[in-house]
Amino acid sequence: MKFRYRHILLPLLSGLLAAGCRGLPAAGEKSARQEVALIARQVAAASVPALKADASLGETVAFALRQQPQVAAAYADWAASVEQITVERSLPDPKLTFEFYLADTITSLMPGLAMDIPGPGKLKARATLATAVSRAKYFQFETAVLQTAFDVEKAYYPLSFLEERLRVNRQSLALLTGLEALARTQDEVGKATLQDVLRAQIEQEKLRNETANLEDSRHVLMAQFKAALGLAYNQPDPGIPVRVGTVESGTNDAAWFDAALKQNPRLRELAAEIKVAEAQIAVARKDKVPDFSAGVEADVKASPVMWNPQFSMTLPVWRDKLAAELAAAKDAKRAAEARLAVEQIALAADFAERSYDLREADRELALLHDRLLPRARQVLEAARAAYRSGQTDFLNVIDAERTLLNFQLDEIAAQTGRSLARAELQLVVAGVPPANAPLLK
Repeated sequence: MKFRYRHILLPLLSGLLAAGCRGLPAAGEKSARQEVALIARQVAAASVPALKADASLGETVAFALRQQPQVAAAYADWAASVEQITVERSLPDPKLTFEFYLADTITSLMPGLAMDIPGPGKLKARATLATAVSRAKYFQFETAVLQTAFDVEKAYYPLSFLEERLRVNRQSLALLTGLEALARTQDEVGKATLQDVLRAQIEQEKLRNETANLEDSRHVLMAQFKAALGLAYNQPDPGIPVRVGTVESGTNDAAWFDAALKQNPRLRELAAEIKVAEAQIAVARKDKVPDFSAGVEADVKASPVMWNPQFSMTLPVWRDKLAAELAAAKDAKRAAEARLAVEQIALAADFAERSYDLREADRELALLHDRLLPRARQVLEAARAAYRSGQTDFLNVIDAERTLLNFQLDEIAAQTGRSLARAELQLVVAGVPPANAPLLK
């Protein structure tokens, strides 16, 4: 009898192991895996070295794309969704059964093998759904990459231009020191009073206090910059990227908006969600098809051995449930189409707003560079000369100095605004990836 058990069970187990090794890849599964592997190679090829003190802004962005946890999380979600395609297209695991009848002794001993078989087309429909979900997850990953790049620039520009504001304040302090010396000279020769000296000192104290506040704000800006890079609070402060010159706008609104409609990852994600909903409709329709189960048992106690084939099928009789599943899938598609339309409208509004911000900053900078700043410097020089000759009072000199300082600060604010508007328009709205971003081409 032992020989007989081995004779039946060993071929049964061998057949089970041999048949259950691998399934057939679904349509799109192989290419999805290749895409995940491609991104993985890009990330692996660019390790995360320490950020150099003199790193460029592009190098800093590349560092953040490989350091930022939100990018890693989005990539892992996408990779997991690709693995789910294999799960959904695979047959259920076979079942090894064992049955016996027991009275005073074992009168019947029946090992067997059973298999659940989904209805025709069900596995394909589920694999198509999983493939559509993985595509939407990729665009979420792309959004995370672009948002991270923008967050780095959004944190960088205020930190970079803080140094410019401090430089302007120091120049103004030096100017006020010179004005105080001038007021003292005028006081000594009887052309002014001590009041002018005190006014110059008051202006210096106010500017020193403002400078101290600016220097203190560096800690806040640095914390925001570290967060954008994906660095923990207790890690060393990174070097500030080398400040680049102001980039001319040079935008063609029509061309950029055209690119945004094609490349914006949020729009592409919502379009992929429509495909997900369509795949859900196909799955819901397939639920009307019965599932099957087939198996066989062998009574090894009988002589000769008795074979007991088994077959069963599900009966999808709950029509209200099936109708509700199909209706829910159709409603999900309509909702996805509506969300896409909403996002397209919002994109147009965002594009118009950012384009306006960019043009406004260009006009502001042109006005400051070409007219206001040169004239403010001339006014200050004229006021100083008039004060020396006793033709004007010290308040006019101080007012001219304040005007020049305010114009210089306005220039810095306009530069910051233009850089941020350009970065948001390019990265978040138009979806143009930064150089060396780990994305599919």
